[in-house]
Amino acid sequence: MPVAHVKAGSAAGKRKANRIGPARRIAEELRAQNERFSAAVENMSHGLCMFDADERMIICNRNYIDLFRLDARVMKPGIRFFDILQHSVDIGIASQSAEQLYAVRKPYIDGAKPSTYEETLADGRIIVISHRPLASGGWVSIYEDVTEQRRAEEELKEQHRRFDAALGNMSQGLLMYDADGKMIVRNQRFLELYKVTAADFPFGTTHRDALERLLELSIYTKIDVDSEVAKTEACLRAGKMQSTYRYLSDGRTFLVVRQPMSGGGWVVTFDDVTERRRAEERMTHLAHHDTLTNLPNRSMFRERLDQALSEPKVAPLAILSLDLDRFKAVNDTFGHPAGDGLLKCVAERLQRCLRSEKDVVARFGGDEFAIIQSNVRGAADAEKLAKRIIEVIGKPYRDKGREMHVGVSLGIALYPGDGQDADTLLTNADMALYRGKSEGRNIYRFFEPGMDAMVRERRALEADLEAALPRREFELDFQPILDIASGDIVGAEALMRWRSPSRGLVPPEDFISAAEETGLIVQLGDWALRKACSVAAGWPQDMRMAVNVSAAQIKSGGFARSVVSALAFSGLPASRLELEITETVMMDESDTVLRTLSQLRGLGVRIALDDFGTGYSSLGYLRRFPVDKIKIDRSFIRDLDRRDTAAIVRTVIGLGTELGITVTAEGVETEAQLDMLRKAGCGEAQGFLIGVPAKASEMSRLLRSQASMRRSG
Repeated sequence: MPVAHVKAGSAAGKRKANRIGPARRIAEELRAQNERFSAAVENMSHGLCMFDADERMIICNRNYIDLFRLDARVMKPGIRFFDILQHSVDIGIASQSAEQLYAVRKPYIDGAKPSTYEETLADGRIIVISHRPLASGGWVSIYEDVTEQRRAEEELKEQHRRFDAALGNMSQGLLMYDADGKMIVRNQRFLELYKVTAADFPFGTTHRDALERLLELSIYTKIDVDSEVAKTEACLRAGKMQSTYRYLSDGRTFLVVRQPMSGGGWVVTFDDVTERRRAEERMTHLAHHDTLTNLPNRSMFRERLDQALSEPKVAPLAILSLDLDRFKAVNDTFGHPAGDGLLKCVAERLQRCLRSEKDVVARFGGDEFAIIQSNVRGAADAEKLAKRIIEVIGKPYRDKGREMHVGVSLGIALYPGDGQDADTLLTNADMALYRGKSEGRNIYRFFEPGMDAMVRERRALEADLEAALPRREFELDFQPILDIASGDIVGAEALMRWRSPSRGLVPPEDFISAAEETGLIVQLGDWALRKACSVAAGWPQDMRMAVNVSAAQIKSGGFARSVVSALAFSGLPASRLELEITETVMMDESDTVLRTLSQLRGLGVRIALDDFGTGYSSLGYLRRFPVDKIKIDRSFIRDLDRRDTAAIVRTVIGLGTELGITVTAEGVETEAQLDMLRKAGCGEAQGFLIGVPAKASEMSRLLRSQASMRRSG
C-alpha cells in the first residue's frame, strides 16, 4: 500500500520528498529576503518609492508617505504615478498641478537616465529627488528633505556676508590666526593702517613672519621678535588677552590687542591711538605741571620727594620753601598779565639756580615755590643755594619797558635732621619760611625746633573753629552759574564763610584745611548741605544748587544718609542738587567712597569733578567713575589768551562732549573769555563776569528778576 510503501522507504517516496524540499527552501529564502528588503526600505532615513514600466507603484516606505503627508490607504501597490501626484495636489501638499508636476518628471522617466532634481512643496519644504531607472523598466526614486540644510546654508552665507561687511567697515585693523598660528583672516583696514599691500601679508603668514615683515618694511622701529612671539604664546596658553602699544617709525602709535579664541587661534586688532595718546600725554603733563610756568606742581613735587625718601640709601637732601616778596604789589600795579609774566621769569631763574639733574623746583600756586636739593653735604650747601636764589630773583624784571622788582623769602629743612618723612620736612620748611617772612624780606631761615609759634596759632584757630558752629558764626554766599548757550542763570554754587567775632571774616582757604585735619569738616559740611538745600527749595524749579564736598565727608560713611536727610528736610528734588568733589575724593577707590558715590547718583544727585586738570590724574578718574560735570579750573580760564592753554581747554570741552558730561568754566572775568568758551562749545560759566558771590536774599532777587523777564518776553 502507498502508505506502507512510503513508510518502507521506497525509492518513489524518497524521490517525492526530494522534489518538495528545495522548493520550500527557495520559498522560505525568498520570503526571508523580502522581509529583509522590506525592513531595509522601512528603516531608510529617506523616502523611497518604486514604479514598474507601466508607471504603477510597486512599493514605497513609510518615510515617503510621511514626507508628502500622503494617505496610507490610498498608497496601495498598483496605484498609478499620476494618481499619486493628483493625490498630493488634492491634500494641498503640492505647489503645482498634477499635470505640471508630471510634465517635470516625464523627461526623467522617458530618458531612463539617473538624475537629481528638486521640488518645493506648498509648505515651503525643499525635497531633493534622486531618480534611478530600473533595468526591467520603471524606476526607483529616493526623496530627501533638505529644508533645514538649505536654511543652515543660507544662514551661513548671511553670516559670512555680515562678517565680511563688519570686517570691511571696521575702524580697526584685524587679523585672525588659526590654531596652527597661521593667518586666516585679514581686513582691508589693516592694510590701510600699515600702508601695505595684500601681497606683503598673504594668508598663511605666521605671527613671527608678520613682525619680521613689518621690520623689513621699516614700519616698526626695532623690536625683539623672539620676545614678542614668546609673550604672545604665553598669553595664549594662559587664555588671557594681551594688549601693547606699538610705536611706528612715522610717529604714529597703534594699540594692538590679541584675544584668544575658544577653538584655538587668536584675533588681533589694530587701532590708531596717536591723537588719543597725545591728548593723554598732554593731560598727564597737565596733571603734573603748573600751566603757567610748566614747572612740576605740588602733586609732582610730592611724588618726587616720596620717591627720593623711599630709596634704600637716601642721600642727605634739603627742602626749600619759597615765597615771593612784594608780588601782590606787582599784580596790583601792573596787572595780572604782567604778574604772570614775572612768575614765568622767576620759574626760569629758579631752574637756572639748580646744579644737579636730580634737583626739583615746583610751583605750588600763586607765588609759592618749593625745591628739592639733592646730595647736600650739609647746611652750607643749602645756604649757598638760598643765597644764589635771593640774588638771582632780586634782579629787576622788565616788561614793556617797565621795571619790576620782587624779592624772595626761603625756609629750609634738612633731611634727616629736620624730619624723616615728606610731611614733616615740608611742614618744617614752611615754619622756617614764615619765621623768615616775619623777620623781614629777602631772607632765608633754617628750621629750628623752637619754631612752634605757628603751631600754637594753628591750635588757636582750631579751637575757635570748633566753637564757631554752635555759635552760628558760619554763613553761605551763592555764586551764580550761567548757561552759556541760553544766557540764563541755571543755578548757583554755595560758598562757606566764617564771620568770627574776634578774627573778622575768615576766608575759606584759612580755615577749610584746619577743619579737614580736625574732622570738623564733616559737621560743617552737613550744615552747609542742609542750609544750601533749604535755600534752593525756595528758588524756581529749574534752578540747581552746587555744594562742595570734602573727601573727609564722603569717607565718614554716613554721607549718603546726610544727603537724603537734607533733601527730605528741605523738599528739594535730588536732581536739583549737585555735589562738587575734588580729585582727593576720586583718588580714594575704597568701597565706602565708590558705594557712596554710586548711591548718590542712583538717587538722581549730580556729581561734579571740581578743579579739573590741576590735580594728579583727572583723566583716569573719569574712566573709573563717570561724573555728570567737570569744572575747568580758573587757572586755565585766566590763561585762555595763551595758545597752548586755549588748546587744552578746547580738548577738555571736547572730551566732555564725547562723554556726555557738562563742562563748566570757573573764573570767567571777561567777555573775551566768555566768547571763546561759547565758540568752543562750553556748557556753563561761573565767575565775576557772571556774578560775584552774594547773600541768599540777593540771589533770590536775581532769580525772580530773571523769571519775570522770561514771562514778559
